[in-house]
Amino acid sequence: MNINSGTLNAKGVKEVGMLFQQAFNDIDFKTRWVEMPEEMNRAGHLFAETSGDKGKKLLLIGHLDTVFEEDSPFQKFKKINDSIAHAPGGNDMKGGDVIILFALKALHENGLLKDAQIIAAFTGDEESTGKPLSISRKDLIEAAKRSDIALGFETATGYNNVTIARRGSSDWEVEVKGKRAHSSGIFSEDTGAGAIFEMSRILNAFYTDVKGEEYLTFNPGVLVGGTFAEIDDLTSKGTVFGKTNVVAQKAIVKGGLRFISEEQKENARNKMREIVSNNLPQTSAEVKFTDSYPAMAPTKGNEDLLEVFSNVSEALGQGKVAAYDPSKRGAADISFVASYVDGLDGLGTMGNNAHTPEETVNLNTIENLTKRAAILIYRLLNTK
Repeated sequence: MNINSGTLNAKGVKEVGMLFQQAFNDIDFKTRWVEMPEEMNRAGHLFAETSGDKGKKLLLIGHLDTVFEEDSPFQKFKKINDSIAHAPGGNDMKGGDVIILFALKALHENGLLKDAQIIAAFTGDEESTGKPLSISRKDLIEAAKRSDIALGFETATGYNNVTIARRGSSDWEVEVKGKRAHSSGIFSEDTGAGAIFEMSRILNAFYTDVKGEEYLTFNPGVLVGGTFAEIDDLTSKGTVFGKTNVVAQKAIVKGGLRFISEEQKENARNKMREIVSNNLPQTSAEVKFTDSYPAMAPTKGNEDLLEVFSNVSEALGQGKVAAYDPSKRGAADISFVASYVDGLDGLGTMGNNAHTPEETVNLNTIENLTKRAAILIYRLLNTK
């Protein structure tokens, strides 16, 4: 069954959600679909829950949407051989959703979910999170507040690694204003440096004075400058007009910031604000920040969960598991709940080339990964 569930295809996302909802109903979970306001253009989320008082309260996190919208040429599941398949979202992360379902189904069929406390949450907009976040992530955060541990089933990086930390992400924008004048007057006291020189100073200082901390990165992704300059927020396309004999009066740059903790994020922002405030003559500048994903810091609780998981893996003959380098992973939904619960991520399927038309999923690994997830869940449910 090939159902497109690109984030903006609300109908397709919900259709996938309804299939999972029925599957969870069949194993005696109480399910609900959470609609998003129409103006957000997002389908909503599926929550499936058991009520009990045994062991740890678990939050299992997946997402129903993919990056492949209805106009993408990549739409169908196709086996390449007996172990590899091309599949839009098969790796990121419909395969992980399947692991959640079948791990719980196996436990249910063996009578091992009696009195369990589990919430399985499947968001419908992980790839392009609906705004405002206070609405789109409200239910997920409330579920975390009723839980002890979160397990995320995003793409696995192999049998021998799991994610105990993810960097957060934030957008930033700098807008510079200069004095429009004939170029013959540049550097004079009356004309000053112009917007483009001031922007160059700012970006160079970001590179020399802010760069350097482990896990901290910031990337200027688009830049325009001239007599007139604008960037369209929806399309990320810029328009600019200027002449070589006119001092630039406006420059805009938009970028992204990645960080391992809220403290690191705020320290970087403060340094950037200070740099932006020390303007060249006859220029002014302003920096604005927009939060997106918070960080999932590498806490002691996460490390303890890793030890439990590694013991499960070794018991199954799948080898010892170590923490994966957070600089190699993007943001994910588990980051929104990391300040409330201990967590692990990267428990989903294995594959390659996620987010590209070459995305693959390794079918032969799914059974072993599901066994490992089921036993981990069972052990946590039997831990006080």
